[in-house]
Amino acid sequence: MTPPLEGKRALVTGASKGVGKGIAIELARAGCDVAINYNSDAEGAAETVRVVRETGRQATAVGGHVGRGADVERMFAEAETALGPIDILVNNAGVQTWKALLDLTEQEWDRVMDTNLKGCFLCTKRAASAMAARGTGGAIINIGSGCNKVAFPHLVDYTASKGGIEQFTKVAAVELGRHAIRVNCVAPGAVEIERTKLESGDYANTWAGLTPLGRVGLPADIGHAVVFLAGPQAAFITGQTIWVDGGLFAKPHWPYET
Repeated sequence: MTPPLEGKRALVTGASKGVGKGIAIELARAGCDVAINYNSDAEGAAETVRVVRETGRQATAVGGHVGRGADVERMFAEAETALGPIDILVNNAGVQTWKALLDLTEQEWDRVMDTNLKGCFLCTKRAASAMAARGTGGAIINIGSGCNKVAFPHLVDYTASKGGIEQFTKVAAVELGRHAIRVNCVAPGAVEIERTKLESGDYANTWAGLTPLGRVGLPADIGHAVVFLAGPQAAFITGQTIWVDGGLFAKPHWPYET
């Protein structure tokens, strides 16, 4: 059977580790050649490239800060030179600050917004401009969060940025539809990666107990949703947010549970 994304080329931001790495690997398994963006973790990006190439697909690492226009232009140019025109963009790069609103500094707020929200805008604009010029359409998938739906205390800048990404997804989908460019959002729940393992002594079991499906999410779970939204079976889906959370954020606080 031909892979669903055979012959496509994708760029995944923030793909040196964690969810971004998982997305890049699943796109490769679905037939994509993949450009791996990183900001500072060149070693991690090289490892992602190695794993992608083991699937039989091409891969290249492209450094750059997604919140800086010159970096974005350069990384897309490098990706296009190495792989060809980009058909699929995944805006995954993100940072956060664990701090109460009243303690958060302007610099911390700006750092998160520059990467998470401005980066999403700059990369989307660059990718969509090229897609529209070619006239072949394309798919853009933005990575949101459970905080698209509920408030995350002590993550005010992160929560604001991810809520902005969901609304940005909708307006981008409306404006870019005439170019046959689909824009959707994937909102993960609790996902076990290098960073989240440091949040508690037993992250997986802590969140599994709160999740209706009884387990924590894995990067591959997010990658599978991205592959679906990038592929032909999602050809009439745009402007949507897909929750990949095991039911975590559909579950209310319910006083009668036993």
